[in-house]
Amino acid sequence: MVAGAGPRLAPYRLEWKHEVGDGIWDLCLATSGELVRDLKPGMFVNVKAPNDPSHVLRIPLSFYRTDPVRGWICMIVAAVGEGTKRLCSLAPGEGADLVGPLGHGWWLPSEGTKRALLVAGGVGAPPVYAAARMLMNVGIDCDIVMGAQTESRFWKEGAQALMGNDGGAGYESALSVGGKAEVFPATDDGSFGCHGFTTSVMADLLKERSYGAVYSCGPQPMMAGVAKLALDAGIPCQVSLERMMTCGFGACNTCNVAMKDGGYKACCTDGPVFDAKEVLWQ
Repeated sequence: MVAGAGPRLAPYRLEWKHEVGDGIWDLCLATSGELVRDLKPGMFVNVKAPNDPSHVLRIPLSFYRTDPVRGWICMIVAAVGEGTKRLCSLAPGEGADLVGPLGHGWWLPSEGTKRALLVAGGVGAPPVYAAARMLMNVGIDCDIVMGAQTESRFWKEGAQALMGNDGGAGYESALSVGGKAEVFPATDDGSFGCHGFTTSVMADLLKERSYGAVYSCGPQPMMAGVAKLALDAGIPCQVSLERMMTCGFGACNTCNVAMKDGGYKACCTDGPVFDAKEVLWQ
């Protein structure tokens, strides 16, 4: 299958990993360079859980950066289920296979946008990181609200890298791109950054600064709040929805998204990124 021909199956192996939080792992998967070249910020891959042939369902995973030359896909994975635990327990060199590229990713805001507001909750940080890099690459400054339950589950290395300091973790520096980033951390228990929800931080920023676009990924209630704040402020908002995208091709109907017009769309093929004002928030 030629590059750009759509989703394809490819083997992967774990290149490296390290734990960035309590049960949260930074994984680098090495796979087909042609497949990686077609991955755009906000898209995803369906990864086979290794070492158990009976586990037939793949795991839909987003990424924070890619390297087509080395065939790398870098992602943040929370080891919460049986499949993700086995994935995070891989040793370098071990692997299985994956399917990608899948879905539709972020799109650039309207011409003339100078600053964007991005809001990430928990493991929703990787696609937001990718969106920030996309925006900064075209000279758009980013204010990024990153939230977690507690300090031990906060992706500090990602926040540092976005602001141009990789903290020794080896992340690509944001200093190489045109736009600048400022990160506003928040935790539910106040153990790191602001004590409170990301939507509270967002509301405060909207009072102080002007934005041409909003991007968000995280828990559904958080994104519903982000969408409302953006709508009330008259700012276009994109959201990356989290669903169990079992097949990745829109055939199984397990990831349907209710839309305001009364219909449904498949998160895996029509998304995972949607215009927030089109989603029926329940």
